[in-house]
Amino acid sequence: MTPQETARRAQVWQDAQLALLALQLEPQGLGGIWLRAGHGPVRDAWLAGLQATRLPTLKIPAQVDDERLLGGIDLAQTLQLGRLVQQPGLLAAADGGAVLLPMAERLPPQTVAHMAQAQDRGAVLGCGGQEERPARFAMVALDESEADEAGLAARLTDRLGLWLDLRSNCLADTADTLEALDPQEQTEARQLLRRIRPTEMQVQALCEAAMALGIDGLRAPLQALRLASVHAALQGRDALADEDLAAAARMVLGPRATRMPEPACDAEPPPETSAQDEPQPQDPSPADPGQPQQADPEMLIAAAMASLPPHLLDRLLLGQGANKSASGLGSSGQTTRSKLRGRPLAPRPGKPGAGARLHLLATLRAAAPKQRLRHQPPGAGSVRLRAEDFHVQRFAQRSPSCLIFALDASGSAALQRLAEAKGAVELLLQDSYARRDSVCVIAFRAAAAQVLLAPTRSLVRAKRALAALPGGGGTPLASGIQTALQQAHTLQRAGSTPMLVLLSDGRANVTAAGVGGRAQAHADALAWAGQWRSSGFSALWIDTSAQPDAQAQTLARQMGASYFPMPYVQAQRMAAVVQDLAGPVRKS
Repeated sequence: MTPQETARRAQVWQDAQLALLALQLEPQGLGGIWLRAGHGPVRDAWLAGLQATRLPTLKIPAQVDDERLLGGIDLAQTLQLGRLVQQPGLLAAADGGAVLLPMAERLPPQTVAHMAQAQDRGAVLGCGGQEERPARFAMVALDESEADEAGLAARLTDRLGLWLDLRSNCLADTADTLEALDPQEQTEARQLLRRIRPTEMQVQALCEAAMALGIDGLRAPLQALRLASVHAALQGRDALADEDLAAAARMVLGPRATRMPEPACDAEPPPETSAQDEPQPQDPSPADPGQPQQADPEMLIAAAMASLPPHLLDRLLLGQGANKSASGLGSSGQTTRSKLRGRPLAPRPGKPGAGARLHLLATLRAAAPKQRLRHQPPGAGSVRLRAEDFHVQRFAQRSPSCLIFALDASGSAALQRLAEAKGAVELLLQDSYARRDSVCVIAFRAAAAQVLLAPTRSLVRAKRALAALPGGGGTPLASGIQTALQQAHTLQRAGSTPMLVLLSDGRANVTAAGVGGRAQAHADALAWAGQWRSSGFSALWIDTSAQPDAQAQTLARQMGASYFPMPYVQAQRMAAVVQDLAGPVRKS
């Protein structure tokens, strides 16, 4: 292990310890912590530090139901007492503390939406005749996903101020720990925190650093500013210093970076002046301690980039973000509603019939608060139901998905580039086979496109079709997109979700009619690319030219496809980045 890697891992663990103190001092202001670490001694050591902070923490399982999470009607007590009795949810019980989310990357989308809404507005605290007020809490999301798996949903990561990645740390890195704040230290730090007022220049510097790193939205700069204030209070200061801003940039802005910052332009040399115009030297005077110092955005950018691991810099150079969407890899196709089978959803009001089944518990829960208003005779044991109380069951099913690989096998692709494309497609085929996706292989060369392999789940047949693919001839790009679109419509009618991965340099020279002519061929390709975009199907364009080509970029934008230039990486690394891109492509 190199000394740079050792120092980086030590800094990561030090930041993880600082995050615990920040969460102890200001749990609600920072939103919470996103911790990426596998189950093991490193995560256990960090969780032991969280317990040492004495912050009230409530664990919430990944498969918690909506009623237990948000609260609702206590049906048994309501029917027994004849009046409405409510029970509080877990989020309301966590008021003033934190909620711990184990295996947070597996949270269902509905639970993610509830957690995000509660983080923004606060859970409802108060039941029955009690006064209702928002319950505020922090979230600690434990993400156990690997590098090639979908991570925590973006709707939660955007709201969590601190992102920690301990996957590369080992037990030896956990020797140095920070002691939690005692009650007296908490009181003194909070008094300092209330007195801290950031200057306008400091706020502007953080915003400029966020923009340079490609961070959209205002949450990240606000969270960085809050962490800088917390860091200053922990250090015993009542004003922000460069050290506090650098720590905030490193811990909040750095992990969110989506691009490499542009190099600063060299300043123009000052104009030459004559001896008469030259200003006379003045006696140096000490700086006014009350005058705020101007924060340097370049210093904050450097602090943020210094904490990034090397593999993340590779992905930033390719224009990719730092994390996947939780609705990406591992999911099948689009989610469809069903009345009979699938994953159970929350029941909705409706009348049974036409295949819809009555949800008895939800129906009784809706009718229970209204029994006294329906003039039920005293002592009667029956429950009076009306049509407005009926709730029906709902289920969610995921339709199967199919990856359509369209390969440019023309002479412009060249044999070496075609071999690299075949290798990358084979790696992607293995990943698709592991997810039980079906695949379809289309090749376009000479005068028209050809379906080499109809949609199938056979990995052997797909590899055999790729091995037999010849190269050479013209580039009928319009025919390739047209054939892929026809296959996509056929798959959609069969209930599958089509997704296109197109490998080409974009240099079309054969028209849709199968004759030569570069101008008309490019116009036909643009027209069919627009047809693909209007269909709403997802697409990914891999540019196989020796250098990123403007024609390929134009066609990718016309298709609404994600663009990826192939020359930057080898086939194996390209397949890994394509898997990253598959998150936003595979929308549910």
